[in-house]
Amino acid sequence: MKKIGLYLFTNDLRIEDNALLHKASQFVNQLTCVVIEPHLSAFSREFAKEHQYGAHRAKFISQSLIDLESRLANLGHKLVVLRSSALTDEEISREVTLSGIIKSQHVTHLFVSNHCGFDERKLVQSTHANFPNLIVCRQHHSTLFELEQLPFELSKLPRSFTKFRQLVEHLPIDMQGPIITKLPPAPEALSQCHSIQQTDRQLEESSLNVSNINGSSLNNNNFKGGEQAGLAHLHDYFSHPYAHQYKQTRNAFDGKENSTKFSPWLALGCVSPKTIYRSLVQFEAKHGSNDSTYWIFFELLWREYFYWKCLSIGPSLFQNGTDNQNIDSGLATNTTQQNFANWKCGNTGYPIVDACMRQLNATGYMSNRGRQLTASCLIYELGVDWRNGAAYFESQLVDYDVASNWGNWAYIAGDLNQPVHNDKSKNQTQPKSRHFDLAKQTEMYDPDHAFINQWKETEQHTISASKQDKL
Repeated sequence: MKKIGLYLFTNDLRIEDNALLHKASQFVNQLTCVVIEPHLSAFSREFAKEHQYGAHRAKFISQSLIDLESRLANLGHKLVVLRSSALTDEEISREVTLSGIIKSQHVTHLFVSNHCGFDERKLVQSTHANFPNLIVCRQHHSTLFELEQLPFELSKLPRSFTKFRQLVEHLPIDMQGPIITKLPPAPEALSQCHSIQQTDRQLEESSLNVSNINGSSLNNNNFKGGEQAGLAHLHDYFSHPYAHQYKQTRNAFDGKENSTKFSPWLALGCVSPKTIYRSLVQFEAKHGSNDSTYWIFFELLWREYFYWKCLSIGPSLFQNGTDNQNIDSGLATNTTQQNFANWKCGNTGYPIVDACMRQLNATGYMSNRGRQLTASCLIYELGVDWRNGAAYFESQLVDYDVASNWGNWAYIAGDLNQPVHNDKSKNQTQPKSRHFDLAKQTEMYDPDHAFINQWKETEQHTISASKQDKL
């Protein structure tokens, strides 16, 4: 019996170090490569109060899809891009179009990344339910470790990152990724798919025009989407001594050299974490290791922790711990609505927060320190449901990753490790929240207000840093 494969790209928009695509190339007789163009879900649109992605995220995604299409073309393959309207029920439209290809092409094997996201997993489950004879091949191949490597059951994932790190940081990581030199031929006819297939020109036109942006080193950094750009950035970073100073510079609000900036390509899987780890090991072998080079690995482990955490707790990640039944937009009063609107546009009156939000809106990027401070401000100074902020970040960030984004927001809010209410045998304590002293943080990380002044508007802020609430 002929094996007809369909490879569904999700958070793995790459050819290099793609173990699952390599498996498909060795196993099936014919292969169709498909991607569903990412878009803002109905849930996130409601909380973000945005109808679609911001210009920078939309452009980065389009560039990444164009690059994947180009790299597949080098292997003699076409990429079928399924488009879902941002104003329809995306779960239904995704399922119908994907099901149409499976049915028309008589697909026997579906290859898809074992994604940690709830919606992505739900799509695969519903597709499998519609085609019970379909063999689904999945793999956690956008992580450092496979599930089987973890020294604990997923249900017993440590509640703290520190405990997780101690248990996994010495686990072996593959030092040689698979090499794909050819793919099985695509089916001769994809006639039922041509109406939903995008060309390069259509992809380029779908990305919003980005112009007239404030001057910033992030613009010069040019977060261009795609595997080729990601690998080029990886090579450039480790061609400089930046890694040896990373621990000292990582909290800077701006600057190409101050943090790795790997996250945009990691988020879409244009570059795998294993590829980054291998480059780090090679750098250390050639130039020596120190606390800073270890800290890059440390940050990869944080990303790993949020991935497995997201997978283990499922949809509860998106719930507010103060009211787990609350599924509305979280903006209960006119005051919180206005506070959220002011926060989004960088008009809260807290200088460091406003600078970070203006940077996000103008570039699609914000430093990790900035994300912590803006989240703390929204939750504790402005009294807005953290899910509104998480959803807005989802709409804007070029490096949006479901686990890292929503996990970090829940962590700041104290909702990541909620007590197990039905477990009476253990003395569960309320998880800690992280409320930052904005004035102190400004003094520590922007003492000369260089970053604030870079993104300062002409009008005076109504709240000075000296009057900000203390942690």
